[in-house]
Amino acid sequence: MLPEGVAYSAIAGLSPIAGLTAAIAGGLVYFLIGRSRFAIVSPTSSAAAILAASLASLHPAAGSVESTAAALTVTVGLIFLALAVAQLGSFAGFISRPVLRGFAFGLAVSIIVGQLPHIVGVALPRETVWQTLAELLGHSDEFHWASVLYGVSALAALLFLRRFPAIPGALIVLCSGIASSVLLNLGGLGIATTPPVAFSLHSMAGGIGATAGLSDIARLAAPIALILFAESWGTIRNLALRHGQKVSPDREIAALGLANLAAGLVQGMPVGAGFSAGSANEGAGAKSRMSAAVACCAILAVVALAPGLIARIPSPVLSAVVVAALVHALSLAPLRHLLELRRDFWISITAALGVLLFGVLNGMLLAVVLSVFALLRRLAKPRISQLGQSSPGSHDYVDMAEHTKALAIPGVAIFRPNAPLFFGNAEAVLDEIGRAANRTDAHCVILSLEESDDLDSTAIDALGEFAQSLESEGRSLLLARLHDRARTGLELALSPLAPVGTFSVADAVAQAQTISG
Repeated sequence: MLPEGVAYSAIAGLSPIAGLTAAIAGGLVYFLIGRSRFAIVSPTSSAAAILAASLASLHPAAGSVESTAAALTVTVGLIFLALAVAQLGSFAGFISRPVLRGFAFGLAVSIIVGQLPHIVGVALPRETVWQTLAELLGHSDEFHWASVLYGVSALAALLFLRRFPAIPGALIVLCSGIASSVLLNLGGLGIATTPPVAFSLHSMAGGIGATAGLSDIARLAAPIALILFAESWGTIRNLALRHGQKVSPDREIAALGLANLAAGLVQGMPVGAGFSAGSANEGAGAKSRMSAAVACCAILAVVALAPGLIARIPSPVLSAVVVAALVHALSLAPLRHLLELRRDFWISITAALGVLLFGVLNGMLLAVVLSVFALLRRLAKPRISQLGQSSPGSHDYVDMAEHTKALAIPGVAIFRPNAPLFFGNAEAVLDEIGRAANRTDAHCVILSLEESDDLDSTAIDALGEFAQSLESEGRSLLLARLHDRARTGLELALSPLAPVGTFSVADAVAQAQTISG
């Protein structure tokens, strides 16, 4: 929390105290309201980058940058609370698990690459992953090798100490960095250290007014809220899935809203459940939300009692701590699992590549759009099964393509669309079933609608037209596994022309045989 609070404040163009006080206030409020065991609510890199761009576009007057940032943070909190009151957190369900896995992988790579300039001691503008790598290659002759050696040594120590869970490796490395900075005068060797922190109660009690209008504040707070929602829910849900924890999106949004209100009131910057901090908390063996509360209190004690120590932490060590927290997130196992399942692998890869190519927000939005598109595609063109009797005399009817021993019923063709019928697919599905029925000598077509708990007006009209088309060919239509709401809709719209419906396929087959007899 400490290295990220300092680093992300610098990204936003604010003093280090803005990130640290936001982490303290936001983290403690989330501890009281949120439910994730591992989430650490503090400033995030993506939100800090958008905040920097927002402040630049607002051109706040000298001395009012902090109050404008606080106003944006409070507005972000209000947006979250409005979403929670409207119970729109369920929309987070449209972010599928493959999207979350790809997002987590891409975000881990993005954050790690963003730390490399600090390790090699080269100042670079914040850019995409590929631009950062290209810039590093182009400035390789400017690498500060003392910083590289220091950062790599710190990273190696962190990874080694991770083998011993009972040992607080990050704390040991940070304290060692402070000690060596004092004893060896690292500043004299050209190794950068953390900017000084000035903490006081007065600095946390400033106003939240801004020189910009409320409309401009709201317009610029919206993308910050969106990226915090995407990043935070992605982190919270990803960590919850790995440990079998249940989390409610509406409650998490409300907790994030109140956390941002608290952060803004103490002159802080926007906060969210950052992936690197959450991963570090998980890797440290956290068992409850109390770990985040203890961390917040520890940060408060450091900035209040020993702010000079923070300024002694070498920048390569801070970056090494962030990188070490994310190394395990680079595992390809979740993506390999999807490849083995032959399900949604391309969606997960698209999420990862989207984050790497277009940034966190655009990459996440692209992956979500593709995820919804894949859902709509499956609904618009569902697989249609032709059913047969599983064994002679059985009441069970199964997909004949999957069960080769299933028996066809003479004179009867049984079809099941494997998705609900609705306005987007009803006509196409019934047309395909009609063509399949024409390839048989069946005098009766049974349509199993177990996937459709209700029918909209388009589907009802399409079923009526399909029944009339079959009747004109001398065939009849029976509906099986018909849900009550669907039955009521058909009777209201088509009675007395509504197709006959039964509660089971076996009953429909018996009725079809009676009709033929």
